[in-house]
Parts: sequence; C-alpha cells; structure tokens
Amino acid sequence: MNKITCTVIMVALLAALVGCSVHEPISIEPGPVPEAFLEEKKESVVKQIGGRWWEQFEDKVLNNLMDEVLINNLDLEQAYARLDQFEAVYLTVDSQRKPFLNLGGTASRDKQFTAIGSTTGNTYRLSVNAGYEVDLWQKLKNQSKAAWFDTLSTRENIKTIYISLSAQLADLYFIAVEQRAQLQLLDAIIASYKDTVERIEFRYQLGQSGALEIYQARQELAVARQRRPIFERTLARTEHAIAFLLGRLPEDSIAGNITTLPDVGTIFSAGLPADLLQKRPDIEAAFMQVKAQDARLAAAIADRFPALSLTGAYGVSWLDFGSMTSGTFWNLLASAGQPMYDGGRRKAEEERNRAALREVVANYRQTVLKAFQEVEDGLSDNRTTEERLSLLKEQDSVSNANVRVARDGYSYGINDYLPVLIAERQYFDVQIQVLSAHRQLVSDRISLVRALGGDWMEKFVPQNEVEEFAVELE
Repeated sequence: MNKITCTVIMVALLAALVGCSVHEPISIEPGPVPEAFLEEKKESVVKQIGGRWWEQFEDKVLNNLMDEVLINNLDLEQAYARLDQFEAVYLTVDSQRKPFLNLGGTASRDKQFTAIGSTTGNTYRLSVNAGYEVDLWQKLKNQSKAAWFDTLSTRENIKTIYISLSAQLADLYFIAVEQRAQLQLLDAIIASYKDTVERIEFRYQLGQSGALEIYQARQELAVARQRRPIFERTLARTEHAIAFLLGRLPEDSIAGNITTLPDVGTIFSAGLPADLLQKRPDIEAAFMQVKAQDARLAAAIADRFPALSLTGAYGVSWLDFGSMTSGTFWNLLASAGQPMYDGGRRKAEEERNRAALREVVANYRQTVLKAFQEVEDGLSDNRTTEERLSLLKEQDSVSNANVRVARDGYSYGINDYLPVLIAERQYFDVQIQVLSAHRQLVSDRISLVRALGGDWMEKFVPQNEVEEFAVELE
C-alpha cells in the first residue's frame, strides 16, 4: 500500500511539473508607426496595387517573362531547397519530444567449464526497448519551436524573393525597352546630322558656307555615332541579365523588340503605414527570427534545470546448453539528473542566446525602419521624377521651336551654322533625357511596388504537410 501511495504521489508530481516554463516569452513592438506616409500626403490621385501588379503595364511579353521567371528562377529553386532542409531539421528536433521504440536482438556462443568438464551452448535474446525524456521545463518543446520558427522565417524569405524577382525582371525589361527606344531615336538623330552635313557640303560647293561649318557638322555626326555602341552595350547586358533571371543562357531579343515605354498613369497608393507590417514578408521573417531565438533562449535556460528520463525493455531469451530453455525479462528505469558543475558551459550558452536575442530584436526593428524608409523613398522618387519629366517635356517643346528658328535663320542667311548646331544639340539631348526620365519613372513605380510588398505571392508558396505537426507548439 505504501508503494502504491508513493507511486501515485510521484506521478502526480511529475504531471504537475511537466510543461512548466522557466522563461516568459518575449513581447516586442516594432517601434513608433506613423499615421500616414509623409510623401503620400502630397498626392491627390492614387490607385491601388493589384495582385499581379505587372499586368497593369498591359505588356504581353512582360507577362510571359514573368510567368517563366516565377517558375524557373534558380534563386527560387535554392530557396525551396533551404525550406525543405529547415522542415527536415524541425522534424528531427521535434522527434526528441516523442518516445522511441527499438527492436534489438543478440546471439552468442559460450563455453562453460565445470569440475567434470565443459559445456558449449548458444544464447539468444530478442527485446523491445523504449525510452522517453519527460519535458519538465519545456526544453524540448522550445527547441522544436525554434526549429519551426526558423522554417516559417525561411518561408517568408521565399516570399521576399518572389517580390524581388518580379521587380528585378520588370525593371530590366523596361530598361531594355528604353535602350531600344534610345537606339531608334539615335538613328533618327544620326540621319538628321547626315542630312545636315550633305546640305552644308552642297552650300560649300556653291560658296555659301565655309569649311568650319562642314567640320562642325561632321563632328556632331561623329559624336552621335559614337553614342550608339553605349546603348547597344547596355541593351546586351540587360538582356543577358534577363536570361540569367530566367535560368537560361544569353540569347538575342529575349525581351522582345518593343520600343515604346508604357504610360505609368497615376501613382500607386502606399496605404496605411500600419498595414506595411503585414505586407512586407521580410518584416515577418525578421519577427519569426525573434521568436525562434527567444525559444532557443528558453531551451538554454531549461537545460540548467533537472532532467528526467524513463526507459524500459521487454524481451525473451533462449539458452541452449545441451537442452533448450527460454524465459522472458523486463526492466523499467527512471533516471534524473541535476547539473552541478560544468565549468560554466550552460551559463555561457544562456548568455550567448540572450545576446543573440538582442541582436535579432535590433534586426527586426531595423527591418521595420528600412521598410518605412523604402516606401518614403519610393513616394518621393515618383513625385520628383514625375516633376522632372514634366519639365523636360516643356523643355523639349521649347527646344524644338528653337531649332526651327535657328534653321530658318541659317537658311535665309540671318545667322551662321553655330546657332543651329547649339539648338540641335540641345534638342536631341533633351529628347534622350525625356526617354531616360520616362523609363526612370517606370522604374520608380516598380521600386514603390517592391517597397510596399503584398500577398500576391502566397499562392506560389504551398503549405507543407509538416505544418500539421507544428500546431501544438503554439
């Protein structure tokens, strides 16, 4: 009766201790969040970002390239391989919370000596061994939580890669469009300079122009021609970069042959700053790292407390020493241990995890600040580039009129060729700048979309069956 009473008391005590936590989970705030973005207060007309945001450019070639990159990109392939590794690590770590069961067997041949001689025989044993570590202080549970939060962080990093890839591809695509448009414009400029050279040479033969004007015109033609390889180089490198993102070898015209940049329309809405915390997967990934490290700290603290393990075995044995005999055996063992002295190893490990927790908390807050900065940068970049493009278009109109007046004055002998030279150079330069500013505005729109994040990539990141094992961790 006394043995039964003691057993009941011990079981009750164990039940009370199992699941006790020696660490309070961290509570972390992202820091101050503004009510509205500074730059968006200056905008009166905005539009919402759709799911597949690049489709708003209405470019079939871009849409096809985007479908390909979101499937074949090698950065994504590596990221999914890392996710599989983290899920496997979680299952490995979490298995320590469960009992183990092993089947074992032995066979031996022995020789026994007695006063009247010796006997040789065989011994056979077959047993089932089981064991279980009682998670008194949630050390094992917190180790599992840390591994699972690492997995969730990796999943969020994959979403970040999707956002980054879509922005990179769209930006490269429109850089290629701009370079083709610049080459087309430059060919028109070269043709115009050729025509000017021919006209001046004809006037020179008539004695109406001097040699200096011929050389000035030829110089402008040479300057225009030498600019062409620069645009060709940028176009080639851009197409090579697109092929790299697609997981292909470089090839010609991989991004099509379109030479018209899209109408960007009104600026995208940045929404509320508080919503950014849910839209940016890099913020969520950083937060998961905080939770993972907090769980590792809890496990390190629990490792300094007593541990309790239960083991048992049941089996059967056969003895064959002239005659066969058999029997069953079993054993149960409970072992407990309290760390007394380890040279400060466990204490140092706890302090290391505390320092690591401070690091990931700082990284989380920095990631939040960086997100707000990128959105504000995106909004201000869009505003200032729109303003510059508008002013460049005004300058283009004035420069065009200036060229007409200068050419008319030269034709009627009112002025020499130098005013025409200056006017044409300014006009052609501003046309090149208009194209560049237009493409920059497209890039600024893309950068803003990238900064705002989103959830369109959710369908690309499938849920894994491993998740059902992690439900009980929360």
